[in-house]
Amino acid sequence: MASSLSFSDFPEDVQLCILSFLSPTEIATFSCTSKRFVSLCTSDSRLWFTMCERRWGSKTQINKWVKGAVTYRHLYRTLSEWENLIGFWRRSGPGSASISSPSLLFFEWWDTCISGFRVSPSTNGSYGVVKAPFLWMGLSDDGQIVNLLDPDGRSEVSAPEFAAVPANGEVGLTENELIPVNLSFMGRTHFVVEENQSFAAANSSSCSSDQKRNGFSRSMSPGNLSGDEYGSVGEDVSGSPGSLPDRLMSEIYQHLANRTSPGSDKSRKQRRREKERLAKRKWEPEHFVKIENCSPTPSRPLQGLWKGICDDMNLAFYLVVYDDIGGIACRRVGDPPERFSNYAPVFWTSKTTFLETPFSLEEETLYDSRLHIRPHQTSFEIQEQFHLSDVEVVNPFQQLHLSGNEVVKRILHISSSYDLVIPDAAGMINPRSGEGRIWQYHNDTFGFGFLCDNFVIDMKHIFRNGCIVDIVNP
Repeated sequence: MASSLSFSDFPEDVQLCILSFLSPTEIATFSCTSKRFVSLCTSDSRLWFTMCERRWGSKTQINKWVKGAVTYRHLYRTLSEWENLIGFWRRSGPGSASISSPSLLFFEWWDTCISGFRVSPSTNGSYGVVKAPFLWMGLSDDGQIVNLLDPDGRSEVSAPEFAAVPANGEVGLTENELIPVNLSFMGRTHFVVEENQSFAAANSSSCSSDQKRNGFSRSMSPGNLSGDEYGSVGEDVSGSPGSLPDRLMSEIYQHLANRTSPGSDKSRKQRRREKERLAKRKWEPEHFVKIENCSPTPSRPLQGLWKGICDDMNLAFYLVVYDDIGGIACRRVGDPPERFSNYAPVFWTSKTTFLETPFSLEEETLYDSRLHIRPHQTSFEIQEQFHLSDVEVVNPFQQLHLSGNEVVKRILHISSSYDLVIPDAAGMINPRSGEGRIWQYHNDTFGFGFLCDNFVIDMKHIFRNGCIVDIVNP
């Protein structure tokens, strides 16, 4: 009887190929089975390179990430943490008045880094989307994580060469151009961006030679925090962010110390240093939440990020979300007009059953009497969707007909919460003024409007086929 083959009988190339399909935890467990397999599982240029290339090779240039002391094993661990960043994130809460805080971010893969961009509506009266730089995340030549933020979103600023960070800590950009920051993950759907003031401290005269040599700090992700890197609790933390628990305990300690000895020279110096540190801060901490579902699906045709021209002829972004019990809610992304609440939905409904054709005479009359708000598009763009004449294209307010153009596929009843957030609207005589409609078109976009006005806001995609569409220069 022929003996069965064991894993050890396979050639080494075959063994490495098999191991490359395992997770790092499984590889670590397998390496404990034999001394021979330890060297096999730690083969950086063969095993870990193959794992990186298989997982991210189609998205970024793996070879360009690894320079100097960076290993593929370290790269795999880092990119595993960062991979969840890819996609859209919205700001949590109102933005700070002292900084240019983006309301919508989009992260994507680049050759040697992950890049985050501000995504905002254009102001030229079109459906254009402005995509401006916000954050670059990369590795230096000694494996340190470097996060650099552009506070102004300047389109002329290009991605820095992280792997080429020289010994003096400068990355080819002056201190006034980019701000070193820490990006802290709080689960998979929430992160906070804080200024890394230890970068400035590392270049001051009070820092150690090792800090001067590096000139940057790792991001505050769970896999990068260590006590010996950021110092111990009880030290002056005015120049170092520290890990989150250490930083919190230090602040509590300083607070209690100041209460017990409010007039001491040490407490006054601590308060003065804290004020100086806050005065030097160029970026206020901002929290962002991941948008998990940014595109529609067959079962959720309205879901995702959309853009539409409002009645003031300004472009706005909208996020339509389906809840766990089947309801639909739409909210504006970004800072709404002053009279609207940040959290109030633009429209909502708990009944998601569409009205199918043929439509009633009442529904046809309701749609036919409305004006569609249109940007100044070319004749070809509008005629392609709505089959309009050249005369109709010139007018940004257009009247379409439900039966004549046959662009509406289905209709959905919705409600507005405007009467809850506009004081003047709370006493409206007609209770139906809060009702509205969604008209879904045959091209799978839609428009919505309410009985209290005479407009239809037609929505278009922000994101399609993995890319942001209609990008224009700021």
